[in-house]
Amino acid sequence: MTIEERILCLRKELHQYNYQYYILDEPTISDFEFDQKLKQLQDLEREHPQFADANSPTQRVGGGITKSFPTVQHDFRMYSLDNSYDFDDLEDWISRMKKTVDAPIELVAELKYDGASISILYENGILTQAVTRGDGFQGDEITANVRTIKDIPLQLHGAFPARFFMRGEIYLTQENFQKMNESRIQEGLDPFMNPRNTASGSLKMQDSAEVASRKLSAIPYQMVSEHMPVSTQWEMFQLMKNIGFKTSPYTKLCKTIAEVYDFINYWEEHRHELPFEIDGIVIKVNDFHQQTLLGYTAKSPRWAMAYKYKAEKVETVLESVSYQVGRTGAITPVANLSPVLLAGTMVKRASLHNEDIIKKLDLHEGDSVFVEKGGEIIPKIVGVNKEKRTIFSTPIQYITHCPECGSQLEKIDDQAIHFCPNEWECPPQVMGKMIHFVSRKAMNIESIGQETIAQMYKVGLIKNIADIYDLSIEKLLPLDRMAMKSAQNIMQGIEKSKEIPFEKVLFGIGIKHVGETVAKKLVKNFETIEALASASVEELCAVEDIGVKIAESIRQFFQNSDHQILIHRLKDAGVQLEKKASDTSLESTILEGKTFLFTGKLTLFTREKAEQMVEKHGGKNISSVSKNLNYLVVGEKAGSKLKKAESIGTVIILDENQFLEMIGNAEE
Repeated sequence: MTIEERILCLRKELHQYNYQYYILDEPTISDFEFDQKLKQLQDLEREHPQFADANSPTQRVGGGITKSFPTVQHDFRMYSLDNSYDFDDLEDWISRMKKTVDAPIELVAELKYDGASISILYENGILTQAVTRGDGFQGDEITANVRTIKDIPLQLHGAFPARFFMRGEIYLTQENFQKMNESRIQEGLDPFMNPRNTASGSLKMQDSAEVASRKLSAIPYQMVSEHMPVSTQWEMFQLMKNIGFKTSPYTKLCKTIAEVYDFINYWEEHRHELPFEIDGIVIKVNDFHQQTLLGYTAKSPRWAMAYKYKAEKVETVLESVSYQVGRTGAITPVANLSPVLLAGTMVKRASLHNEDIIKKLDLHEGDSVFVEKGGEIIPKIVGVNKEKRTIFSTPIQYITHCPECGSQLEKIDDQAIHFCPNEWECPPQVMGKMIHFVSRKAMNIESIGQETIAQMYKVGLIKNIADIYDLSIEKLLPLDRMAMKSAQNIMQGIEKSKEIPFEKVLFGIGIKHVGETVAKKLVKNFETIEALASASVEELCAVEDIGVKIAESIRQFFQNSDHQILIHRLKDAGVQLEKKASDTSLESTILEGKTFLFTGKLTLFTREKAEQMVEKHGGKNISSVSKNLNYLVVGEKAGSKLKKAESIGTVIILDENQFLEMIGNAEE
């Protein structure tokens, strides 16, 4: 057997194993055996690149970097669906269709997977292109990323049109979404808000290996071709399954609208038993000829309708309010609720954010409250059932002293948040500062986690961030569940942290109001910790985007004798407290003179990564919207900054993908 024949044979085997595992859910080979065969194929392809194939099973793992996503016109427009929220809307829809179709109308009901739409071109059974929905007329070509999704076949089998588009939904299962968020929280990152936006954002990531790691899923819902070999929606589902696609088992052919209602009602009650999120039911006319008769409006097919489920709201009892202390001393009130089932999970707590929210809701002890999730991870109280309030209930009184150390709380006039001022002795603040210091965005000491910090603090091994550099293997080994290897890893991580650049150290120290962006600006203007410590408020305010509040906070920090001792100890330990020449290297100057601000929830990259990209190409990050801002890059749920930028009129507003295109062009 020649090398080429061996490669082709392995590809055929692995395609079949993938089909049996992901489509049929009937694996015929162990994971170990599969991995061994995949490695053989990877080695052969690497050694013989002349036999490369974009649809090889090895492409499932990703690894290619895409700097920009070309815009592609859809051969067949991708329409949106009209929405309905009650059965009266559906009755009206049926009545309208009967005016055009003089025959019985069969309907197909299917789950409305909550994800991102995709159009995938297959030519002679081979996946050749994948394009996002975009505006329906054109989208972005993301083929490399889609090839990593194992639910999507790279080549088909059986009889199918020579050229067709498979339309489908890319989504995240709840299990994979939860695992991803747990990992992000461990890394000190904000969790993603919901599976739908995360799936959509993942499709536009530049690194296909990162896309592969997110374990996206896919479900097809429509084949589009000039010449379809079937005449109904139901037959199309059977065809999709026969040629190699993983189809939804949750579909129903309905002879009457009453059967559709039964389907809708059943899944409204049972949808949280599904391993993925749905936001409604899609109903389509089954017969393709009838679909053609009904046609389209300007934006939607007249032969299809989406029935949307309303956001869930439940009623439960507010048992008490407790208070959490953050690393900055900020106090967050939390509502403790009688356990209640909401959106498939048992809810016991809800954030109240601050005293103003409590006053706005007029919360009383023992109130019956309405709680919503509505796509958010953290449940929130949205109202009070005052009809159930008794004359004996009393308003919630916000605490006046810290629940952890007993210090009297302080409140800044222009802020809604209360603070505990006892930063050096209040346990959550002390541990929070150390957890922040070792986090990935600061000193990046991966071997020291939150639990380890808490354990070392409780036994008196560390009381502040400088104590971390006094640790030794001998001091660590007596800790619970601390083996020699773990202790060695901690010490190696601590030693490596001494190479972290000054700007990250400054951010890690935890000066109030000095975030990542402010730390970078300070280091650009004050190249040593001594220069920064001796700077006056006027000199600090001369730095771009540094106002009086930040400047005074910096001065107060360095005037504190405890902080001065802390800085001396860090410097003696070898931590970088001055800027090195290598910290200022640029990849290009194409963004020189341009200012950027990022707002909303970013899904394609972290804010830290985005700001690094701006600076590497000569641009500047600023912290507020003004006439000095050139570009505002908006993520999910952008709010007041977006509105202000729009009102100014001169600010160019970009989404994440457009920003990446600018960076991609800069790197070409």
